[in-house]
Amino acid sequence: MTEAVEQGQERTRLAWIAGVGASAGLGAALARRFAREGFSVAVTGRSRERLDVIVEEIRRAGGHAVALPGDVTREADLTEIARQLADTGTLEVAIFNAAGATRAPTLELSAEQFEAAWRVTTLGGFLFARAALQPLLAAGRGSLLFTGATASLRGRPPFAAFASAKAGLRSLTQSLAREFGPKNIHVAHVVVDGGIDGERLRTSSPQRVAERGEDGLLNPADIADAYWYLHRQARSAWSQEIDLRPFNESF
Repeated sequence: MTEAVEQGQERTRLAWIAGVGASAGLGAALARRFAREGFSVAVTGRSRERLDVIVEEIRRAGGHAVALPGDVTREADLTEIARQLADTGTLEVAIFNAAGATRAPTLELSAEQFEAAWRVTTLGGFLFARAALQPLLAAGRGSLLFTGATASLRGRPPFAAFASAKAGLRSLTQSLAREFGPKNIHVAHVVVDGGIDGERLRTSSPQRVAERGEDGLLNPADIADAYWYLHRQARSAWSQEIDLRPFNESF
């Protein structure tokens, strides 16, 4: 983010998105959506190479973005990123989109796998919230948004680790909303109930993509629109949780 200072920019509106990977993914779509609205977007993920691709896409479209790689399970990484953001702008939006998508039958699921899912999804959400809340509270307003899943509401095999971690994250967001909503921080949880039409699903389950048909999967750009809507909600009518699913998804 130091390059913003080098370019002589004044303090700007910042959006920080953690859990950014493939260009054809939800994290990247969120970055593009907020950049289009004039935010300077900081993208965080473990792959610097992937982050650089997204940053270049945003810049080519006329927006401003910077790659700030880090591991959401490492408190020091998130603290340092938050410090860099505070040096160059006012954080208005923080989005946690990371998840440990462990999948295995319960009797084949190791304790290490179970803990890893919890560390990325639940502990990571807590550490990200703590890092983001300091600048949000200093600004006196802002949005703290979290990505949930079907598993946030319903556990089933072979997703014991993923479901427990996502349910924990959902509970965390409720606690945060009750604590920081009265301090003008909008905390909301988005239940993404269905497959996302992105790189991960198209690579791992092309047959499922074909079977779902047109608009049978969630378009990342359409999901991102919902996050923008949450950020823009008047505080007299805040949503703490919304759910999104394709028109033909059973629930």
